Amino acid sequence: MSPRIPVTLCGACVPLVFGIALVFGVAVATATPVIPDVPGPSQSNHADAIRYSAENFAAVPPGVNQAGCTPSPDHPDPVILVHGTDSTAYSDWAGLAPVLAAAGYCTYALNYGESPDGSTYGYSDIRDSAAELGQFTQSVLASTGAAAVDLIGYSQGAAVTRYYTNRLGGADAVNKWIGIASPTYGGTAYGVTPALQAVPSATKLVSTEFGPALVQMMQGSDFLAELNSGGDTVPGVEYTSIATEVDEVIQPYTNALMRDSGARNIVVQDVCPENKVAHFAFTYDPTTIALVLAALDPSAAIDPPCDSVPLGSGILDVVIASN
Repeated sequence: MSPRIPVTLCGACVPLVFGIALVFGVAVATATPVIPDVPGPSQSNHADAIRYSAENFAAVPPGVNQAGCTPSPDHPDPVILVHGTDSTAYSDWAGLAPVLAAAGYCTYALNYGESPDGSTYGYSDIRDSAAELGQFTQSVLASTGAAAVDLIGYSQGAAVTRYYTNRLGGADAVNKWIGIASPTYGGTAYGVTPALQAVPSATKLVSTEFGPALVQMMQGSDFLAELNSGGDTVPGVEYTSIATEVDEVIQPYTNALMRDSGARNIVVQDVCPENKVAHFAFTYDPTTIALVLAALDPSAAIDPPCDSVPLGSGILDVVIASN
């Protein structure tokens, strides 16, 4: 397991995050983000990345968390990638991260929300995970000298990044927010979630055994009501949410979309109708990767590729690799 590396590049960062949290009346944990630092190979699919991550727990995608990276005039904002549930920075980002680094972005990623048994990440209270992201973000700003960062969150990572941005004062440090399969208004998982919510002891069991994050992302949760209260965006940040109509986790898929005016919603099938990419393959999809690059730099005039992706492609491989 990668050691818990204190974020020492910005000594005032931890007090800053806690001060912000106190202003908003939010309790945050004292957890320190885990910064993976052993470069691994790039991957073309999620299943292979999961397998590699399981055997190389401190792995980070190539080109990520590079010491001394100086943002270029073309890409002045460092990019921070935030993984999803039961994942690591490597397993979710070994496809997109190398593309960003090759394009000249100073690219960073953390592991947050360690599971109760310490075997994986993305299970803690999302509020606490957002505080970890706050610490990491301030360190990235201090080490690069940048004025702001761009955040890209996948699945739960989109909720973590949005809570930091919207509720912990992160908007002052964030230029662009990009969500991939964002649980903006939660998921029903084809009826599984409402069934669990109908039995309070069931959601309590899920929270106790696996951590509260899974319950917090359910449609209608108290956490999402808090996060979206007064609107799902805040001024000063550019929001882009990328969704797929065949998302097997965020159901209905429209729950991944932003409702505030000014935010940009992209449904992959509107760009490429024959691409039926699903939730668990999303961050390795070439169309989606191009959409992310275009959202980061609209002036680049990126034309996303459009290849046929069969319905359900890659899901079984990911399930097998995860077990």
